[in-house]
Amino acid sequence: MDKMRCEARAKINLGLDICGRLDNGYHTVKMVMQTVDIYDVLEFKKRSEPDIILSVDSHDTLGDIANNLIFRAAKLMIEHYSIKEGIEISLKKNIPVAAGMAGGSTDAATTMLAMNELFGLGQTKEQLMELAVRLGADIPFCIMGGTALAEGIGEELTCLPAPPKAYLLIAKPPVMVSTKEVYERLDAKEITSHPDIDGIIKALEEGSLTGITDRLENVLETVTIDLYPVIEEIKSFMKEHGAINALMSGSGPTVFGIFDSRERADEAAKALEATKMAIQIQVTEFYNEN
Repeated sequence: MDKMRCEARAKINLGLDICGRLDNGYHTVKMVMQTVDIYDVLEFKKRSEPDIILSVDSHDTLGDIANNLIFRAAKLMIEHYSIKEGIEISLKKNIPVAAGMAGGSTDAATTMLAMNELFGLGQTKEQLMELAVRLGADIPFCIMGGTALAEGIGEELTCLPAPPKAYLLIAKPPVMVSTKEVYERLDAKEITSHPDIDGIIKALEEGSLTGITDRLENVLETVTIDLYPVIEEIKSFMKEHGAINALMSGSGPTVFGIFDSRERADEAAKALEATKMAIQIQVTEFYNEN
């Protein structure tokens, strides 16, 4: 096999709690991560020359190639596994950028998985996850996929049962959020309300959608919504238009609403589009392979 086409799926957080801050500046977390069926498309082709060629469709730019997570993931794989050949990678973006949905992390994860196959490295997902944490705390989850409890800095993962079927309205307002800035502004000692992560896990085990939606909470909202009030406006709009509940994903600014009806989700999407509060609006579902 010399080439592959892969789908790199985004994630949302059903619950996100910050437990503390380490001496190295990283925050410790306790959160429930969930893959959703919105994805970037990556195409990989082996090269005889020992180099990395990365391109993106005309709607997006790659920025500084050396700092791009796809490039860094490919470079890490080549160096760590002493790969003598090169790789050509093309990217088509669908996941909102700088949106709290792990778009860059899932692209990097998919790059590692694809290169493992293309070059016949024979590594397990667990081995790739252990290597991936060098690049970012979300990448191990993106390799794993599905539903998981994430602890530590996000790299300690426990597989959880898939949530019940539901429909998601995803909306990104016209702002770019720096994850680094959000965490720098957060004072873990001042957090007074913590998400009921254990309750979300119990609801997943019981297959209770309302048990999950009743407990949606993200402590990073306290920072990001202060910076961008439109996030709260979108949450309220979704709930007014049929969402059981709505929450900001990750460090934001993307908001997702959970609906029990595709029709209601589609209607809310059309209504939200008319407000111009969001520049990217998609209706999707939870994604679990098994």
